[in-house]
Amino acid sequence: MTLQQLLYFRTAASLGSFNAAARALHCTQPAVSEQVRQLERELGVSLFQRGGRGLSLTSAGRAFLGHAERVAEATDDALASVGRGGPIRRNRVVTMGVFRNAPYYDIAGLAARFCAVDPEARLNLPGQNSADVATAVRASELEAGLVVLPVDDRVLDVRRLFRDEVVVVSADPSRTRRRLPIAKLADAPLILYDASHGFDDPTRRQFAAAAQEAGVRLTPRVEVEHIETALQLVSLGLGDTIAARSVLRTIPMPENVSAVSLTDPIHDSFALITRRGTTLSPGTLTLVNLVDDWAATVAARIRKRA
Repeated sequence: MTLQQLLYFRTAASLGSFNAAARALHCTQPAVSEQVRQLERELGVSLFQRGGRGLSLTSAGRAFLGHAERVAEATDDALASVGRGGPIRRNRVVTMGVFRNAPYYDIAGLAARFCAVDPEARLNLPGQNSADVATAVRASELEAGLVVLPVDDRVLDVRRLFRDEVVVVSADPSRTRRRLPIAKLADAPLILYDASHGFDDPTRRQFAAAAQEAGVRLTPRVEVEHIETALQLVSLGLGDTIAARSVLRTIPMPENVSAVSLTDPIHDSFALITRRGTTLSPGTLTLVNLVDDWAATVAARIRKRA
């Protein structure tokens, strides 16, 4: 295994094709594909699924990518210690998974902080359901992630950051005049988003548990993927939905809907997760060290708006 093979593999993984990697590395496409094939032969696994629409990582490739990043960044540090840099440093990619609604919590501010501190690195912040982010960190496919709790925390270190109240949204003004008991949530049709994850979604899990304690069951009438769609359906009078206050303050709200707290409020709790016992690569460590300042800024905004 050579550093060149790791560089070619990482570049192809980040750009999604051998042709794009060759252009970025100023070499030929056959040279990149051959180096990757040699790496796969040495490892005894396929790192990419090759198809007409480009490259995608296999499960083995996703697991190996994190290790390749750490080796490459250790090499960067060694080169920097003697005043040298190289193509590995210029093509460094730092990746951290983030919860799907991260744009409503100024994830751009965190990205800007990182780019100012490490202008040579490329930053990748894929948005996923928190359950998927936690799965990827447990499997070492990601070194770190920002999630909404609760998640399966086996082998994970969890650092709580801030929280945001989740409220009920309705087009029926009689349902938002005063705080709503969780049992009353089941009295009207329910519209929920994150349809692809259902009640594996952390926010849904909290509401389902609270409803269970109250002796009712939450069964959605309509499930959609995005909160914006759910709010449109609420505006049409098809049912109620739930949403975090910061999200409702960020996106355009239909004029005929309003929000109300639950009698026993429920909050989304946000956290940073890493795999227990793992040494973070230098780039990821830099990003993780910026998370607390970003979270403090977001928490202050939430308190100010409360």
